[in-house]
Amino acid sequence: MGTQCALDAVRQATSLLDAIRRADALTVAARRDGGPLAVWALAAAAADPADQLTAIASVHALAQVFDQSADEALVDLLTCAEPFLREHAAWALGTRLPRLDAVAGLVTMVADGGFPGMLAQRTLEHWGSSAPDHLALALEGALLGVDDPSARARLVETIGLLPGRIPARVLRAAAVNPAESIAVRAAGVAGLGDRTATGPVLALLTGLAQADDELADVARLALFDLTAPPVPRVPLNRGTTVAQLFLHADIDRELAQVGAGDNGGIATLLVRLGDALVAATEDVDDLTLGERAGRVERVVTISRGRPGEAFARLTDLGAGLPGHAFAAVPFVGEPVASVDAWSHRIAAQRGIRRVLRAAGQVDVIHLRMADVGSLAAATVARERDLPVVFTVAPDPHAAIDALAAAGALTRANFGAADAVDHLWFRVRLVQRLTADAAHLVFFPRPHLEQDLRDLLGIDLATERERSSVVAEGIDLSVIEHSLVDARASIVAGPGTGVIPVHGTGAPSTGPAARASLDGLDSLLRELPSERRGLPLAITVGRLHHVKGMAALVEAWAADPALHARCNLLVVGGDLARPSPAEREQLARIAAVVPLAAA
Repeated sequence: MGTQCALDAVRQATSLLDAIRRADALTVAARRDGGPLAVWALAAAAADPADQLTAIASVHALAQVFDQSADEALVDLLTCAEPFLREHAAWALGTRLPRLDAVAGLVTMVADGGFPGMLAQRTLEHWGSSAPDHLALALEGALLGVDDPSARARLVETIGLLPGRIPARVLRAAAVNPAESIAVRAAGVAGLGDRTATGPVLALLTGLAQADDELADVARLALFDLTAPPVPRVPLNRGTTVAQLFLHADIDRELAQVGAGDNGGIATLLVRLGDALVAATEDVDDLTLGERAGRVERVVTISRGRPGEAFARLTDLGAGLPGHAFAAVPFVGEPVASVDAWSHRIAAQRGIRRVLRAAGQVDVIHLRMADVGSLAAATVARERDLPVVFTVAPDPHAAIDALAAAGALTRANFGAADAVDHLWFRVRLVQRLTADAAHLVFFPRPHLEQDLRDLLGIDLATERERSSVVAEGIDLSVIEHSLVDARASIVAGPGTGVIPVHGTGAPSTGPAARASLDGLDSLLRELPSERRGLPLAITVGRLHHVKGMAALVEAWAADPALHARCNLLVVGGDLARPSPAEREQLARIAAVVPLAAA
């Protein structure tokens, strides 16, 4: 199939998802044909506003044409009016040799940040081994004209990805400059941790690590990166170590942050799943050597955290003890929502690399979604030749299909939607993770084989040897324990603190359960007297529009009969430091039920 025929095939695809899959054949045809005619056809398709999906496919096909005019077309797209074309041009240029006339545009995108900045940074990183000095000078020059601390931090972080003396000098200067923001100095310090452990660098980091602030925590992590010896391999009779991660939550053993920010169902799942995996292998005395090695003995759950927390958890990891361990990937600054976390790619890679190094022998890493955490973890897994198990879900495929069926997403507006939701990148990330995984996990669906074929382009019949279908579930023991606690509280009366030992019925003093139940009693006593005896409807979850908390409150408040029939308790959210999503939900709730009267 020639380039023009492949272009026509993309245009004639009966669905948007099929068109995205057909783009692979277009890149193959463009690489094979080459020459000015192919460039002309692809450049014309990229400029067609009526078919933005084919335009994106054409941009990536241009990157496979070995012709000077293809480079020129891609560089021109960096400055075009359409944001989605600029993004994809920055991405596509990463597969080409360095173009000096593209550097300024890419550096500007890095400074501007966001998802486009991540794509531009990846391209500059790929070019770093071929033109390090030119890129370093361009980035250093950009620092002279940028005052925004976040933009400066991104530029310093990008300089740290390049080899050579110029980047090392810039990193040292940023690390020790008290006039710079903590974000800029932390980027310099973290970048030094990825370089060679020279005497001056170690002295600089050691000096910074003596302080008692967040920059000192970053310096301690950088010193660990430079000096920590390799962890010895585990004995042959040890069981399997599994790593799992979710970088959009602050996960701890007690789930202290659950319900706040992005700490929701996935955070709970990882804690319960890790506990269950290691609990199933506690009694191994009677097992053979082979049986022990085939069991999960250790789970390492990786989430986000502050630098100090990340450093403190490294000690527990290094011990290599059986059980469920928790590690943190440090991010400087306030937490951001998962959709805005793409710019944390380098920090995520660095943190995951550090955790896996500290943990010693890790046998497999489990990834679950097309987000920045999976992108970073897949990169580190390739570096370490670490097998990946990937749970495949049709995200964003199902959303693309549903929006297209509703007429809300078309070829004419696909690029605009892609610039917001990064649809093409996420589809490609799922495709890549699926192809590279050692094993795949699918959730059961009524028409699983058909859905996999239509949405993901996966033929389950050819993947049976490396795939499993596993149903999602819930931990019933948690519910059962909670019922025991609640019933005991009713029997004992409020404020007594008598909680039975789970499964025994004997009295105990469970501080967490006691505090929760006493707090609920105190809250209910504050209700008007006429409402204290009403049934209590409870909803538990994150304060986020996808969970519908505000919609539920609005419906309850708008129905006089329902309002008179029961009280409504919303459990979730960080009321002290609400995220933007939580503030939106709280504002809607306050509009119908003033918080002072709630």
